[in-house]
Amino acid sequence: MKEHQSLWRESVKLPSFSKLSKDEETEVCIVGGGITGLTAAYLLGRQGHQVILLEADTLMSGTTGYTTAKITAQHGLIYDELIENMGLEKAKLYYEANNNAMEFIKVLAEQLDIDCELEKHDAILYAVADEYAEKVKKEHAAYQKIGIDCELVTSIPLPIPIKAALVMKDQYQFHPLQFFKKLIEKMENVQIFENTTATDVEENQSEKVAVVTRDGFKVHADKVISASHFPFYDANGFYFARMYPERSYIVAVEETNDYPGGMYYSADTPTRSLRPVTHNGKNLILISGDSHKTGQDEDTARHYEALKAFGKNVLKTDKVVYEWSAQDLITLDKVPYVGCIKKGHDSVFVATGYRKWGMTNGAAAALLLADLVLNKQNPYEELYTPSRFYSDPSLRKFISINLDVAKHLIGGKLKSADQEKELSLDEASILRINGKKVGCYKDKEGTVHMVDTTCTHLGCEVAWNNGEKTWDCPCHGSRFSFDGDVLEGPADEPLKKYQ
Repeated sequence: MKEHQSLWRESVKLPSFSKLSKDEETEVCIVGGGITGLTAAYLLGRQGHQVILLEADTLMSGTTGYTTAKITAQHGLIYDELIENMGLEKAKLYYEANNNAMEFIKVLAEQLDIDCELEKHDAILYAVADEYAEKVKKEHAAYQKIGIDCELVTSIPLPIPIKAALVMKDQYQFHPLQFFKKLIEKMENVQIFENTTATDVEENQSEKVAVVTRDGFKVHADKVISASHFPFYDANGFYFARMYPERSYIVAVEETNDYPGGMYYSADTPTRSLRPVTHNGKNLILISGDSHKTGQDEDTARHYEALKAFGKNVLKTDKVVYEWSAQDLITLDKVPYVGCIKKGHDSVFVATGYRKWGMTNGAAAALLLADLVLNKQNPYEELYTPSRFYSDPSLRKFISINLDVAKHLIGGKLKSADQEKELSLDEASILRINGKKVGCYKDKEGTVHMVDTTCTHLGCEVAWNNGEKTWDCPCHGSRFSFDGDVLEGPADEPLKKYQ
């Protein structure tokens, strides 16, 4: 079994690119080599704009490389909530934006003749408990108000006893790395630099702005797009206070009984998501779900076990081939933030907060950002604008998120640490050494890795993630390797290392 590696990344070798080694100048600088950054680079380059794309790691090493790769406008229970909180017109726009993004991916794959396992499937939202069946029925009513082609049913072709299910017709799934490998080959006017971490943006009175990298080099550009999952530059937009991170888990299991087709997603909690995939000549099923707030679960390995148990009990398979996890950001009102990073900053754009539906939200973001850079009108600009605020539910969610941050900030500082402890192999603990809290992990070879447990973002205390062997921040979702290197932002500096 391949641990912590997605089958997408294992099965496709993407081209590699050098690290930025000197100052550069361009028209558009894009930070982030996932679906939004690469798609926006392709679109703008094809329009004749000179583009430089910076990726902190390697292309597709973030959430896009660890997705379930469903291309659908069915995003769980969302449309009834959007109608309630934003109104029917905004809910229609959200559906249109994501449906158009799905069609964009489909048409582009056909135009470029990309063999990316693009398959049509119905997307099915099902409920097992009566409480969630009522929510599915409300979602059906919302579909009808919006005009979504759908069907409400009481059974599905899987051995799951359900109370209700909502079918969204003719959705898609694909192999994201196969798609983007071809897209990269077809790019024009685009320079890509990997292993180049952007840390800041310098804005001044001159026409250009500058993206500053950790190594001190700068990319001077007319426009900057932050597509780095969590914004690497905040511009006092307080994105860390307006989103919260969640981790979810995926296992790929071998199919034992014939899979009936379709992409499934449970309305119940904890969620279960299913989709088929063929890999190395074998029929596999991706089972995902069991999400929780990042850094707020002491035993993350149990989530993999829960998904494996679901596969064994429901699908009658216990042959696990891959397992991995992914992190997603959720905004106050569950709609992504896409547009000018802040009012008055019309040279810097941001895209973040896809709420686990990054394939369509990410493509929709790229389409919108390309239009904004090109000064074209886009019907979804107001829907996605990061400066929006709906008093209900945004105010309640804002208070809830930041009370939770305060609880973990204070609780982490007060939490005691062991004075001494003999670690077993592959075990971690937070110890107090010379008066300081030190995160200690003894790897399988017996080497002990020691780091300061204070997150370099805003000073919360990190927690050990035993499923991924990482140190995760419970406040804003920064993640670090066991030896302190940054894996995910908003932190851009590693944890201090101890000998």
